Amino acid sequence: MEYDSMTPMQKAAVALVAFGPEVSALVLKGMAETDLEAITIEIANLRDVPNEVEEKVIDECHQIFMARQYISQGGVDFARQILEKAVGSGKASEIMHRLETTIRSTGFSLLKDIDPKQLTGFLQNEHPQTIALILTQLTSIHAAAVLAELSPELQGEVSFRIATMEKIAPDILREIEQTLEGHFEQSGSGEMSTSGGAKALAEILNLIDTSAEKNVLQSLEAGDPDLAAEIKNMMFVFDDIVLLDDRAVQRLLKEIETKDLSLALKAASEEVKTKIFSNVSERVSVMIKEEMEFMGPTRLSDVEAAQTRIVEAIRRLEEEGQIIISGRGGKEDIIV
Repeated sequence: MEYDSMTPMQKAAVALVAFGPEVSALVLKGMAETDLEAITIEIANLRDVPNEVEEKVIDECHQIFMARQYISQGGVDFARQILEKAVGSGKASEIMHRLETTIRSTGFSLLKDIDPKQLTGFLQNEHPQTIALILTQLTSIHAAAVLAELSPELQGEVSFRIATMEKIAPDILREIEQTLEGHFEQSGSGEMSTSGGAKALAEILNLIDTSAEKNVLQSLEAGDPDLAAEIKNMMFVFDDIVLLDDRAVQRLLKEIETKDLSLALKAASEEVKTKIFSNVSERVSVMIKEEMEFMGPTRLSDVEAAQTRIVEAIRRLEEEGQIIISGRGGKEDIIV
């Protein structure tokens, strides 16, 4: 097998075999069915691959990964400058040429450096679905800042549309993109796909100030209580218990059964275990540890269910004002 005569699919097959089964499985899981079939055939047909060929393939993969990272950090020109310093202008041009079909400066990419207030002024008269789509193209921090600037009515409507958003047709994206490009007097093209969903909205709400968050959640609860509950649980995961102060942890422990706590801690981080055990008596600590040991091997689904019940208790206590989650308060919240 000669490196120069290899097809991109053959190189991909060699790379996946070199990366090992765990990494390969993650990559294959996200591939389209036709590509998955093609690459599995190539993997099946692989014979002994010379070490020098494998090394060249891995090196090429590394260069492309780094180029993509540089592009995401500062754009195409930034990536080219960094690569030229690292591997020379000839090699840099070769790498960038390989990526030219997927590297495009788009209307959405123009938004990353725009002040949230300025962007809100541009978006406030747009249809809520358009605003929701654009927010899914921003970082969570940027999207949270823009969402906080919208009117309370728009916050709820836009949030609902983000949470229920699925894949968007490329022609709709291109139309919105062209509008953005025209407004900011820059050009770009290319197909994109995007998805919102409950997780996307939860990430945004985790970063937004408390008053805006409450307004959004109240609006969602009125329209779709189940969706609101799903988002709430995503906003605070079990490992976030470390964000609670000792008083809040002690209040929480009064709400949950020892069996649920023991089950939930089976797959908890050491930080969470330390947080819990430091807020119970030595007798209770020993009892919990003994119960965890007595349980033996436990299904992950059972552990996750117990963790979910505890998260729901935390959310309820927070809504009732009985506990405060550190780092989640708005800038106007004063704790004395």
